[in-house]
Amino acid sequence: MTTGDELTDLVLDEAGGRMDSAVRHTRQQFTTVRTGRASPALFERFLVDYYGTEVPLQQLASFSVPEAQLLVISPFDKSAISAIERAVMHADLGLNPSNDGNVVRINFPPLTEERRRELVKLVKQMAEEGRVTVRNARRSGRQEIDQLSKDGDISKDTAARAEKELDRTTHDREQLINEALNAKEQELLEI
Repeated sequence: MTTGDELTDLVLDEAGGRMDSAVRHTRQQFTTVRTGRASPALFERFLVDYYGTEVPLQQLASFSVPEAQLLVISPFDKSAISAIERAVMHADLGLNPSNDGNVVRINFPPLTEERRRELVKLVKQMAEEGRVTVRNARRSGRQEIDQLSKDGDISKDTAARAEKELDRTTHDREQLINEALNAKEQELLEI
């Protein structure tokens, strides 16, 4: 038979895991937002039509950043160059790739002030979605704790302690998202 502490630990662990997943997802979304600097992370989720199959770009090529505003994609199979170039052009990032038959070069033009502001708004929206997901995990955990208390599986004191712990965990995860947001904002506004 499980004790009240074990039951609340299970609920807290599950809610904490969902919150951690939301933080990871939000940070990963931030990497997809283009800054004025070349970043291989921007291309991690790209799919390339390689011989009729959608293949992640990172499985087809290696990346290097020889200059702050230049990314070089070196395909392992030279016949994939045109497919990689097409995938970059269709990604709607405002980038124009060029190839020399061996590598694909992508020059990152500096962002305009207006575009930087738009990207900051986008990143703030992504952060808010992450915080909402964290809060939803808290609400779900609270409902489970309330149900355990109502069913008599845990005492009111144990439920109160668990809810305080859940609130602390929620605050910590929201703080992690806010820190990642501040770092991304600084990166976007940096000239």
